[in-house]
Amino acid sequence: MTGYAPGDLSRRNTAGDDALPGDAQPDVASLECRLRAAIPSAVRREVSFVRFVWAVTAFVLAALMIGAGIAQRTVLQGPRTESETIAVSGDAPYILIDGGVLNSHAGSQTVRVQEPGTIFASYGRTADLKAWLTPSSYTHVTMDAGATTTTAVAAKTPLSSGSPAITPVGSDLWLDEFRQDDVLIAPLQLPADMSLLVATDGTKPAPSSLTVTWPTGATTPWAGPLIVLGSILLFIGLVLYVLGVRHARRSRGPRRKGLPMPVTEPIDIATEGADKGVISASPTRRQLTRGRRSLLAVPAVGIAALLLTGCTADAWPQLAGTPTPTASESVVVPKDQGSPAVTQAQAERILARISAQVTKADAAKDPAAAAQRLTASALAARETDYKLRDVAGHTALTALPSSPVKIVLPEAYDGWPRTFFAVVEKGDVIMSVTQQDPWSPYKVSNEAELVSQASLNLAPAYVGAIAIDPDSPFLALAPNKVAAAYADILTNGDNSAFASRFDATNDPFRKLVADNRAARVQSFNQTGAQTGTLTFAASAGPDKPISLATLDSGAIVAVTVHESDTVKPTNTDAVIKLDSNPIVQTLTGVNQSSSGFTTTFVDQLFFFVPSQSSNKRIQLLGYSTSILNAKVAP
Repeated sequence: MTGYAPGDLSRRNTAGDDALPGDAQPDVASLECRLRAAIPSAVRREVSFVRFVWAVTAFVLAALMIGAGIAQRTVLQGPRTESETIAVSGDAPYILIDGGVLNSHAGSQTVRVQEPGTIFASYGRTADLKAWLTPSSYTHVTMDAGATTTTAVAAKTPLSSGSPAITPVGSDLWLDEFRQDDVLIAPLQLPADMSLLVATDGTKPAPSSLTVTWPTGATTPWAGPLIVLGSILLFIGLVLYVLGVRHARRSRGPRRKGLPMPVTEPIDIATEGADKGVISASPTRRQLTRGRRSLLAVPAVGIAALLLTGCTADAWPQLAGTPTPTASESVVVPKDQGSPAVTQAQAERILARISAQVTKADAAKDPAAAAQRLTASALAARETDYKLRDVAGHTALTALPSSPVKIVLPEAYDGWPRTFFAVVEKGDVIMSVTQQDPWSPYKVSNEAELVSQASLNLAPAYVGAIAIDPDSPFLALAPNKVAAAYADILTNGDNSAFASRFDATNDPFRKLVADNRAARVQSFNQTGAQTGTLTFAASAGPDKPISLATLDSGAIVAVTVHESDTVKPTNTDAVIKLDSNPIVQTLTGVNQSSSGFTTTFVDQLFFFVPSQSSNKRIQLLGYSTSILNAKVAP
């Protein structure tokens, strides 16, 4: 038996003298495991490298695309507007900018005026503006051979001495108006047949200069797509970069070559046991980098949102095709027909002003205030109503509604006076509204409550309707004969010669008058039949008929009828007392009369009158009735 001393390095194994020492014996299993682990590690490093390459490529493309998109919206974009400054000389109080100047460039117009104090601007049809300016001098801005020119225009019909100076503020003639202090900016989109009026207060000289700006139409249709696609590529690049970093760290990546490792020595479990189970307090690399990695996607979302905030509609290609117009019902407009008196929006604004003024007059019981917006029978009825507001038994007239406006039928006429019919849904009120001249406000001449559901063929508001001559032979009954004919029916009923021309089945007012008269006769006969008489009469009112044509050759006709009842004693010793009639007593100022009393009512009526060739009857559309006056009988 061979022994050896501890630490003897010449020890041999049983394989023979040529065998390596036991500690240097190669471990085949360990080498095989290392070989197997080395191959996938190289592959993983290659995959990480490819991801980094694609990430860098995505970053470069994203930068190019986003940069190109931003450049289109900034340094590469041409001017978006073009402007022209118009200088005005002289001391004329108004400037009239012709529609040709406003439409000398394509697109909408923006007018900018800078002048100390209040600046006024309004627009409307050129013919209307010129008519309104006839009493005043003004500077006319027009186009001449492609250039803007200014011409001084003198007043044609100066206002007479004592007449109030005209003011442009609040005129019913304007389609819209603007008022601002020091700087006025008015966005417009006017056609060639409209003009713009600029002034200060209508008496001081108009502003000396103004600027008109138009859009150039320059667009950047690919800025939006480039920025969006670049943002997507930027996000993809960030994702690839994060995945590459993550993959490299998992595979531990390529390592720096270190010093030779010392030969592994056996570990004495007994002596090393005290160190077993020691855990490092330092966090791992994965723990240190987890929070940073979770924040990498945040900049991508923030950058994309920031870039897209500047993308407007003109930054995108317009891929939608041109809309194909659909066939609609056509209205044939005669060549010599004028323009409609008002537009829908203009009529709504006028009715709102009328309603506000009449409401104010009603509250104050002020006829002069009511006269600013009422005329003819509509005003006469209100004047009487104000006298009787506090009298027992009197029912006050209702306020004039202004909205919602259901129907507007304007007269197609370029001169004056001009009229339009309007139907307000609230209360089903129909009105005729008239303007006497360019400087007067529109006023209601007739108003009534609709009582018929007739289906009328009316022209649209943007076309308008022609006025029918009062003695026109082309209708079933001439407009100037409608009031007298209906008055005869109210007096004689079915025995009237005109009864067959009017539709009685849809006429509640005719029945109302008949029932009221019958009740009053019955009441009178109980107390005064032995000493007095009660008679009724009806006749056409003093107002001229107002009529506008429908598309089926008929017409809407507004007329007034006066009804009266007269009470007279039958002998000289009898007197008529008004002890139970405070309304007539208030209007006459007396409480008895030996000659009797006559009370008159005003009926405001709207009819549809068909054409002469039609087999239809004249139909009542609406009515209102109220007491007009009372006086001592002659």
